[in-house]
Amino acid sequence: MPLFEVETDAHIIITWADDEGTATAVAADCYPGENIVRLTKRPRNSWVISKGVLGITAESDPCGVARDCLAKAAGDKVHAIRLYMQETGADLEQARKSIESNMVMGW
Repeated sequence: MPLFEVETDAHIIITWADDEGTATAVAADCYPGENIVRLTKRPRNSWVISKGVLGITAESDPCGVARDCLAKAAGDKVHAIRLYMQETGADLEQARKSIESNMVMGW
């Protein structure tokens, strides 16, 4: 079964599907209000995302930093956000997203 990359207005979905129609149906089912902007059949049966392209390097592990900040702040979200901003130079919105996403995963 081929691997498809389906890009919508706000998401990129990686899915196995028999054909383009089935891949389109998966995207429509998951995100019915979004338009499909790109549909690509991947040449191989795997998907790789480069951490470097995402800005994640060995020196900067955003999840590790967020978990450390949560631990230092004893779970206090506002304090952890401030610590994250100090340690990474991130703006308020980026720091909030990093801290909250790690709170959900359990730190």
